[in-house]
Amino acid sequence: MAGPHLAPTTGNAVPNVDDTDLGGLLADLRGVHAGIELILDGLRLIAHDRHSIDRTQTLIATLAGNADCDLITAIAHTVQRLASADTNPALRTLPLDQQKQVQRHGEQAVFDLTDPYHHQQASEACAAIDGI
Repeated sequence: MAGPHLAPTTGNAVPNVDDTDLGGLLADLRGVHAGIELILDGLRLIAHDRHSIDRTQTLIATLAGNADCDLITAIAHTVQRLASADTNPALRTLPLDQQKQVQRHGEQAVFDLTDPYHHQQASEACAAIDGI
């Protein structure tokens, strides 16, 4: 039987990400915060795990294929939350005009990152798995 049910051998092994752009990013982002470490560990697990066709499609959609409900959108809303003095008390020590500037950029980030255009190629990858 073809697919994820093949016995793991050198010929069908999932390649390590360490010497790739992804591996470099995962290494570069280490040490920022425990929450980021968890995200990086999750991405590394996803990249190294064996997946079925269905799981691959679901993961692509969940990571970046749906501007209404994917990790990019969740990250965008987290950025917006961190950029607002209403939800991040650390910013309350900044002058009011600076707080408003930070908040404006956070709002623009969520607007930009949730633009369906930025999710289109991941969505197309999901459709291509179905032969659409």
